Amino acid sequence: MSVGLVVVSHSRRLAEGLEELLAQVAQGRVPVAVTGGAEDGSLGSDVLGIETAIESVAGPDGVVVLMDLGSAVLAAEAALELLPVEVRERVRLADAPLVEGAVAAAVEASLDADLEAVARAAEAARTVAKLERPG
Repeated sequence: MSVGLVVVSHSRRLAEGLEELLAQVAQGRVPVAVTGGAEDGSLGSDVLGIETAIESVAGPDGVVVLMDLGSAVLAAEAALELLPVEVRERVRLADAPLVEGAVAAAVEASLDADLEAVARAAEAARTVAKLERPG
């Protein structure tokens, strides 16, 4: 087993697309769960959906949760409060860009890195430049 990943997006389609990308990047070696949109299918965050997603990939190695926008962070924090303490202790909310952070975390987790290393890889993606600008 490896560290699980949870993707929280305001959009179900965005979350599912990222799930497809992560499955390819990690070659299916990393448990990934996604949740997107509100309960009624509109854009938003679903606290209970986040809780369920975390529990679905919460093995002994822990879970890194990546969120797209501020209210998704609030919903993820609320979901943590619903989890049993023994699960909550092994969950890290990553302060990372959603796509880049998720890809970095998936690669790191696929290499059997521990929870803290996977969370650090996700957060390090914040500083990776996409374009080289002339000085």
